[in-house]
Amino acid sequence: MFMAISSSSSSLFFPFKPSLLYKTITTSPTSGTLFDVKNHVTYYCQRLNDNGTQEGHVLQSEQQWHRRFLLLCSFSAVFCPTLPSWGKTKAKNPYDEKRLLEQNKRIQKENNAPQDFPNFIREGFEVRVVTSENYVKRDSGLIYRDYEVGKGDCPKAGQQVIFHYVGYNESGRRIDSTYLQGTPARIRVGTNALVPGFEEGIRDMKPGGKRRIIIPPELGPPVGPSTFFSSKQFEVFDVELLSVQDCKRRTIGFYSDFVCN
Repeated sequence: MFMAISSSSSSLFFPFKPSLLYKTITTSPTSGTLFDVKNHVTYYCQRLNDNGTQEGHVLQSEQQWHRRFLLLCSFSAVFCPTLPSWGKTKAKNPYDEKRLLEQNKRIQKENNAPQDFPNFIREGFEVRVVTSENYVKRDSGLIYRDYEVGKGDCPKAGQQVIFHYVGYNESGRRIDSTYLQGTPARIRVGTNALVPGFEEGIRDMKPGGKRRIIIPPELGPPVGPSTFFSSKQFEVFDVELLSVQDCKRRTIGFYSDFVCN
């Protein structure tokens, strides 16, 4: 079997000058590949002298190939180690955070966001919420601020809450409002009818209270074409709790519902 070696590939293993003319490699007729027969492979190269004679040189055996290959692997492992994962992570630049913050403030101003509206610094899927010291953050990730505490008892599971709200996205754009609809919302607490973060924020409010609730994505509403929430992002709600009502089950024949007053 004959196998040709080009000058470009041979330069990795053979420290000879480019003027050398490489011939072919001859292996045993019974061997299938270069490494099938041990100590039977000999490499020859011929150099043309000025008088036209040829001078043969024995280059290396198969074992020398193995030694050179192992040496190359060892050199690569020691002097060219794999870079750690943190080295590929983009370091946070304070200048970029400041630029993103100013950009968010400018967009919120264009959208007529309310006063003391929280700011959001978003870099990909990472979001940092910037608020004043008047806001409180819970262990669940919910952030809120009370503008008016209200009076009375907080709603309990099974009771109906009547409230107004205005919903905003991170850019300060209004996405929903019961004030514009002209009718407050009526929802029974503890029936999974509310967004988890919204129900958590309204459960400890008192009638007459006003609160701003910042809901993180993990406590937020579902997303998709059927909703006005287009992506996983923070949502802000200004809530005014009007009243809390007790509810009783009413059954008429095969029909059953709840009556709240």
